[in-house]
Amino acid sequence: MYPSARYLPFGDAALVVEFGNVIDLAINRKVVALNETVLRANIQGIEETVPTYRSLLIRYDPAKITYNHLVAKIREIEKSLMDRPLEEKGRKFIIPVVYGGVYGPDLKDVAEYHGLTEDQVIEVHYGRFYRVYMIGFVAGFPYLGEVSEEIATPRLETPRLKVPAGSVGIADKQTGIYPCEAPGGWRIIGRTPLKLFDPNWQPPALLRPGDIVKFTPISEEEFKEFFEANAH
Repeated sequence: MYPSARYLPFGDAALVVEFGNVIDLAINRKVVALNETVLRANIQGIEETVPTYRSLLIRYDPAKITYNHLVAKIREIEKSLMDRPLEEKGRKFIIPVVYGGVYGPDLKDVAEYHGLTEDQVIEVHYGRFYRVYMIGFVAGFPYLGEVSEEIATPRLETPRLKVPAGSVGIADKQTGIYPCEAPGGWRIIGRTPLKLFDPNWQPPALLRPGDIVKFTPISEEEFKEFFEANAH
């Protein structure tokens, strides 16, 4: 974590507030807290905020607020957060997952990579709570952490051209869920029947930074029943 936040211009209509250069829970808590407070402040000219693992991107309209004026306002908000303990307001979600087989084609490889059985990988994966550090890559994709060292596995050397929606994967010490069909190189160990993104929702993504996720294993039959029950 940096001794103090860095304020950096990003093009001619965006500001980046950077708190560090590593994946760290304390850093991400600062990012999420700043993002939520900025949104509540409803500062004229701010068009969008994008929280990441270690920084907050603020996109603004230069015709409505200058860069220097925006920096001054954000610094004031950041200082107010330093004067009080950060509150964790993340929602909690239980995400059902059918592991292995056609739903988790990389489960066997992950197990072999670590000298574990497939059941052991599954138990380690669903045996802890994960924080949503950021949303990105594709709309609604949650980056969750951190995965236990017991099952942390590098990405595929050659990414797949198509990964089905709902696929649950591992990439090093991260785990994530594909909200839609997309290319990707994460190690796919299972799939959830839950829908994570819908452009008609407000907001369109089910999860947001700061939320807490717990996976729970389900059978293939339960997976299919969920789809049948929600088909209409």
